[in-house]
Amino acid sequence: MDVWSTRSLTKRFGTFTAVQDLDITVGEGVTGVVGHNGAGKSTLIRMLLGLEPPTSGTATVFGIDPAEDPRGARARVGFMPEYDCLPPDVSAARAIMHYGRVSGLPRDIARERASDVLRHVGLEEARHRPVGTYSTGMKQRAKLAQALVHDPDLVMLDEPTNGLDPAGRDEMLDLVQRIGHDFGISVLVTSHLLGELERICDHVVVLDGGRLVTSAAIGDLTADTGALEVEVDGEGATSGLIAGLHCRGIEAGRSGSRVVVPDGSGDARAAVVELCAQNGWGLSRMTAARHQLSELFLGEDDAA
Repeated sequence: MDVWSTRSLTKRFGTFTAVQDLDITVGEGVTGVVGHNGAGKSTLIRMLLGLEPPTSGTATVFGIDPAEDPRGARARVGFMPEYDCLPPDVSAARAIMHYGRVSGLPRDIARERASDVLRHVGLEEARHRPVGTYSTGMKQRAKLAQALVHDPDLVMLDEPTNGLDPAGRDEMLDLVQRIGHDFGISVLVTSHLLGELERICDHVVVLDGGRLVTSAAIGDLTADTGALEVEVDGEGATSGLIAGLHCRGIEAGRSGSRVVVPDGSGDARAAVVELCAQNGWGLSRMTAARHQLSELFLGEDDAA
């Protein structure tokens, strides 16, 4: 089933074109929309929510055109904006319950749902504190809770890891992955960091300057490179394994703590196992190397 789609979707602000002729179809699961700042990610979300009319073309959410029926489109969608949207002097429990009521939930159910979603995002013990006393990571999780309170079929998360330290970023990404894979809620998440989306998404949409670069399943973009990545334990094991492979005419090199064998054929695998056994090295990991999105598109420096 198509969750959201666009056809020749274009948005101009005066002479500036924010989004140009987007043709995208996305099904269920976690979809990442990635691109530099100004790539058109937020504008795309605003058009999918019916908050910004397209200049031309169409968008649909669960078959509904948000430009024609914004309330109908938003009824099944939760939205976590990049900006702060919760009042700082109100407790998270009260604010989230209010959003549930605005979404049409009866008071008792809204209160129960607020408690549930705050527990899911790890804010159960802090739910009665004013949002203004929260850390940046806690505020982001509270914003996520408000997007979930009415039990939507799709949540749109605009740069949910912005401003977070590495630990907070990992925590948020884990939550997003749980929403999509454990709770069965489809997710549209934007980021300017390809590595983040590669970790949690089933599908990725890459935008550049408002234009579509690609829209594809992660697995199709991160196919095997044909190389082998090996991690071994033991004093001098990494350099010893490389030397041993060279003696057998097998090309190998180091990448950080890993041994990389460009030709990861069966002969190379057998040689790695044999050398580890002969020298008493522990074979921690031996896997096929896969392409990374950052290699295919922006490059890790650009993606950061």
